[in-house]
Formats: sequence, structure tokens, C-alpha cells
Amino acid sequence: MRILNSLLGGFVEIVLYPFRSLPPIVGLVVVSVITASGMLLVFKVTSNQEGVQKVKRQISAGVFEIRLFNDDPRSVLRAQWDILRHTVRYLRLNLVPLAWMIVPLVLVIIHLQFHYGYEGLEVDRATIVKVKLTDSFAQPEPDLSLEHSPGIRVESPMLWIPTEREADWRVSATEPGKHELHVRVGDTVLEKSLRVSESIVRRSPIRPSGFWGQVVYPVEAPLRSDGPVESIAIAYPERRIDVLGLGVHWIVVFFILAMVLAFALQRPFKVSI
Repeated sequence: MRILNSLLGGFVEIVLYPFRSLPPIVGLVVVSVITASGMLLVFKVTSNQEGVQKVKRQISAGVFEIRLFNDDPRSVLRAQWDILRHTVRYLRLNLVPLAWMIVPLVLVIIHLQFHYGYEGLEVDRATIVKVKLTDSFAQPEPDLSLEHSPGIRVESPMLWIPTEREADWRVSATEPGKHELHVRVGDTVLEKSLRVSESIVRRSPIRPSGFWGQVVYPVEAPLRSDGPVESIAIAYPERRIDVLGLGVHWIVVFFILAMVLAFALQRPFKVSI
């Protein structure tokens, strides 16, 4: 899984690199065009195009019949039943291409989240670092400390929450860039990245442990599942995309753009969806 995450994450980062200093919507449009094109290619190869075109004509014929015989209740009911029946068949024809697209699409969305889902930290703006220990290493007074690279300032002593097995520190950056935090548990030292930048760059809010943690938070290598630390988290603020003065979650913008572009590009790709 780590190899797949590295390849996919590297690809997304290369695609977005030219747009890192531009408004987020610019990169989202580019990614949406690529996504829509990929979806159309998959749909073209894996779907029954003849069947899709036929059932769409049948649905259109039903709609036309309702308009033509709108004063005949029996004809209208029959046409509505035909539309429902053909719509179910249309959905069934789309299951195969959807099955091919769903996993790659989810993986792409997961990686895009770490570019567009979080705002960058600002210089002198405090945030919280949370370290959660595993059950076997959680003690009333754990041997735990936070070290850091130059450019980071620790503003509070460690706050230990025994019921949560969690240690918290308030930190801030004194200069922009990519910084490293070092969590020391006994003789074990674990790293966690911290990004201070206004650009569209990969930010990792959590370095987790375990397979599923690696799937959901793929930016950094996962912690050992048999190690002392379950997760290391940094509280990045959530990003909202400005659309006509409204703050919208990036996934909403991405899906709308991808769907609109997919329908707009189906003729150049010679695909019926």
C-alpha cells in the first residue's frame, strides 16, 4: 500500500505543482478535466454503448409519449411505467463501468484531500500537536517529549490526558517552510511533518498506524502497529473554496466540475453516458 500511495501521491503532486501558488479553483478545474476524461475513457471501454444508447432512446420516447398523450391517463401511466423500467435498465448498464471507476476515484479523492482539504499554517499562528499512545505504553507519567527542527517554537509544556492516552503541545512556526517534529517515547524517536505555507501543497494532519490508517492518511509512512504511538496529529484548519462569495467544501466543487465536464466532453470522446 505504501508503494501505491507514493506513486499516486507523487502523480497528484506533479499535476498540481504548476498551480500551487494560484487560487485553489484553478487546480481543481485541471484535476476535474483529467478526472472527467479518465471516467469517459473507462466508460467507453467497459460499458455496453449500444445498450446505453438504445435505453436512452426508449426513455426519451416515453417522455415524448407523455407529452403527446397527456389527455389520456392510461397512455400516460403506461409511458411512466416504461420510463421507470428503462431507467432501471439504464442504471444496471452503468454498474459495470462504475465498478471499474469507484476504487481509483476514491483513491484520487483521498490524495486530493491533503492538497485542498486543509489551510496552511501561518507564521506565529499556534496549533496543537497531539500524540496518542497505545494501551501497552500508556502510563500515569509516560517518558514522552517533543523535539523539533529550527523554525518551530513550543509554546506550552506537555498536557497529559490519561483517559485518552494523549499528550498535547501548543506549537507555532517562526518561519515558513516544511518542518519536522520529533516525538521521543523512551528510546524511540518518531517524526511528523508540519507545513507552514499558503501554497497548495500536501499537508498531513495525521500520521497513523495500521493498514487502514495508511489508506485514509497516505501522505506519511505509517507508524508501526506494535510501536508505542498510535497516532501523531496536527490541527490544520479546514479549507473552504470561495465560489461566488460562498465557502464550499472542495469535494462539492470537484464533483460538480467533473460531472459537468464529463457530459460536456462525451461528444469529443464519442461516448454515450
